[in-house]
Amino acid sequence: MVLDNEGQHGSRWQAITSIAAKIGCSANTLNDWVKKAEVVGADEYGRKELLAMTDGFRESTQSWREVLLDLKRRGLTQDPKLAIGDGALGFWTALREVFPTTQEQRCWLHKTMNVLNALPKSAQARAKGHLHDIWQAGTKAEANVAFNFFVETYGVKWDKAVAKLVKDRDALLTLYDYPAEHWKHIRTSNPIESTFATVRHRTRRTKGCLSRKTGLAMAFRLMMSAQKKWRRLDGRNRLPEVISGVEFRDGVRHIQAAA
Repeated sequence: MVLDNEGQHGSRWQAITSIAAKIGCSANTLNDWVKKAEVVGADEYGRKELLAMTDGFRESTQSWREVLLDLKRRGLTQDPKLAIGDGALGFWTALREVFPTTQEQRCWLHKTMNVLNALPKSAQARAKGHLHDIWQAGTKAEANVAFNFFVETYGVKWDKAVAKLVKDRDALLTLYDYPAEHWKHIRTSNPIESTFATVRHRTRRTKGCLSRKTGLAMAFRLMMSAQKKWRRLDGRNRLPEVISGVEFRDGVRHIQAAA
């Protein structure tokens, strides 16, 4: 989010300050997020687990490459089926190198905020509803109709806002190739950020009192404690099908007719 909007401000710090005010946190806290990388995954039983957490720069391909290669070293030898994240270019570049067959889903929450930030306030409420029409559509065809409507409606006056949406079109609609029961889980990376609220709450109160090593250790322990309360994915019975490569269209299992 910060990286996508940095060009609209005089500096990265100005972008951080502006976005922090909109999402309700301090600029220093948001700046810390920009320097952290976290990976949360789900196994075949629908259980969410913290797979990696480190400090580094989220836009850095090298930082993400190290994180993903470490996952492979620790046993993740098979490419994950799907990765969900925001527009941090470093992550996606590294993912394509380390796990080339993994499909990509862009986070709709981040994308919506990025697009709205490029629109005048007078148009944001209506535009937000039209963006919701896309990811709330029942089929990919309906989503594409809503997508085209948004482009045609806002593209003439606010081409920069529309460009932010169009550039990730395919990756925003990947969810339709997965079970409908999973859509609410995979259309956003917000579960990571909402879980990290506990960490932010503690680190704000200890700011300046922790070294890099102790800060990471505390954040890790807090995340492991929060992990115990994470709910499993809905539609867990569909996960073996996803893992085995069963095809889904518009959220429904597709059965090919016999020749």
